[in-house]
Amino acid sequence: MGFLTYLINGLSLGSVYAIIALGYTMVYGIAKMLNFAHGDVIMIGAYVVFMCMANSGMPAVVSIVISIVCCTALGMIIEKIAYKPLRKATNLAVLITAIGVSYFLQNMALMLFGSNPVSFTSVINWQGISLAGGSLKITGNAIITIITCVVIMIVLMWFVKNTKPGQAMRAVSEDKEAAILMGINVNATISLTFAIGSGLAAIAGALLCSSYPSLTPYTGSMPGIKAFTAAVFGGIGSIPGALIGGLLLGIIEILAKAYISSQLADAIVFAVLIIVLLVKPTGILGKQIKEKV
Repeated sequence: MGFLTYLINGLSLGSVYAIIALGYTMVYGIAKMLNFAHGDVIMIGAYVVFMCMANSGMPAVVSIVISIVCCTALGMIIEKIAYKPLRKATNLAVLITAIGVSYFLQNMALMLFGSNPVSFTSVINWQGISLAGGSLKITGNAIITIITCVVIMIVLMWFVKNTKPGQAMRAVSEDKEAAILMGINVNATISLTFAIGSGLAAIAGALLCSSYPSLTPYTGSMPGIKAFTAAVFGGIGSIPGALIGGLLLGIIEILAKAYISSQLADAIVFAVLIIVLLVKPTGILGKQIKEKV
C-alpha cells in the first residue's frame, strides 16, 4: 500500500501545482507574458487566510473568500501598474519587471510578518478515510485538494468555451490585433485573466499551507517555479496541459523523494522536464505556432 499512498500524495501535491500553473498558462496564453510574481501572490493569499483565521477567528471558508478577493485585487493592481505599460515592450523588459514585483512582494511580507515561520492552521478539518482494512489512509487534505483542482478545471474550461469573457480571452489569445478590430476590449480581457489567475492563487496558497503548514515570506517561491515548470511540461497556454503537467510533476516529485532521494527530488523533476522538452519542445499538449511572415 506504500506506493498507493505515495501516488495519492503525489496527486494532491500535483493538484496544487496545477491550480498555480493555471495562472501562468492563462496569462502567457492570452497576454504572452510570464508573470514570475505569481508564486508570491500565493504567499500573500496564504497570509491573508492565516490572519483571518488565527487573529480574527473567522471560519475557514470566510477566510478563503476574503483571501480570494484580496489576491484578485492584488493581481489586477500588479497588472495595471507593472505590466500594462509594457504591452509593447520586449519580453526581457517584462521578465525583469516580473522579478522586481516578486522581490517587492517578498520584502513587503518580510516587513509586515517578519522572517520567522508561522504555523498555518489547516482549512480542512476532515481527517479523511481508511481503506483496505486501515492499511491505506487518505487524508482529508489530499481528497479535498484533488476534488478542488478537478472542479476548478471543469469550471474554468466551461467559462472559457461558453461565456463572452471566455470567448474574448480565446480571441485575444489567437490574434490580439484582430480582437481589437472585432470590438473586444483587450486591456479589460487581460486584466480579467490576471484577476482569475490571482484568485486561484489564493485557493492554492490555502491548500498548499494546509498540507505543508509552515508559512514564510518565501513560501510561494519554489512552488511557483515548479508550477511554471508544470505549465511548460503540459504545454504552456493549455488549460488541460496545466492539469496534466501539474499532476505528473507532483507524482514524480513524491515518488522521487520516496524511492530515490529527498535531496535529489527537485533535480529529478527538472531533469524530467528537460527530457520531455527535448522530445517535444512545446510540451505534452502544446501546439507548434506558425509565425506569419
